[in-house]
Amino acid sequence: MDVLIISGLSGGGKSKAASYLEDMGFYIIDNMPAAMILKFAEFCAGASSRYDRVALVYDVRTGSSIVELFGVLDQLKAMESSCRMLFLDASPETIIKRYKETRRRHPLSGQAGSLEEAVHREREVMEPVRQRADFVIDTSQLSTAKLRRELLRLFGNAEEREGMAVSVTSFGFKYGLPIEADLVLDVRFMPNPFYIEELRPKTGLDGEVADYVFGFQQTQEYLKRLEDLMAFTLPLYAEEGKTALVIAVGCTGGHHRSVAVTHALAEFIRQLGYQVTENHRDMGRGG
Repeated sequence: MDVLIISGLSGGGKSKAASYLEDMGFYIIDNMPAAMILKFAEFCAGASSRYDRVALVYDVRTGSSIVELFGVLDQLKAMESSCRMLFLDASPETIIKRYKETRRRHPLSGQAGSLEEAVHREREVMEPVRQRADFVIDTSQLSTAKLRRELLRLFGNAEEREGMAVSVTSFGFKYGLPIEADLVLDVRFMPNPFYIEELRPKTGLDGEVADYVFGFQQTQEYLKRLEDLMAFTLPLYAEEGKTALVIAVGCTGGHHRSVAVTHALAEFIRQLGYQVTENHRDMGRGG
């Protein structure tokens, strides 16, 4: 069992980090008192695989003493489980700016005369926790995409760390757009094999159809420009933290042109080093 304690300063990014870790397969529990952490860990150890990766958010609002938290950490580390602590930090100026932008109330506002005093007081209280943490991430200059990438680097499995997965799917416009598509390409301008009697019953995966589709100069030019576009934009999507991209290629019925272009595009993207899944949604319909 993998237990991760998420702690840090209010406004440091704990909620955002917890959200990303949940996407990575962690079971998230927010604001759990230290006294309950050990009991919950024992429950998870004897439960289903759903609790193999657990992230528990701890902050100053739990009311638990730091000494109590450290005692729980020591006991967890003694168990047959992996127990680590992540601390989300940020400069006082950054935290103050974030609170002013969101107009949220700092959890220590009732114990301080100003927001600035509350931020500095919490930093003093949480400093021993920061010193005890296995990982400290300063989010002052981190975009949400960069925070996500850092969490993937630290806590993602091998498959998640490999990068963005790309799905390329063909479809027929007559059956509607794929609702999951991030990018939609329309290849209905290409010469249509449907009107060639011997090609009509075949699909874009058949060599004769592919040869016909790519036998025209405009098709070859389009594919070349499309490859240039993919080589330029895919790294930018990955840099922004996108883990999955769906590219949909459509023709009228989803049998010939879109299938041939999808197959060629998927192979090109695979050669760029991305994980690629090739699908043909409507290839078997309307035959």
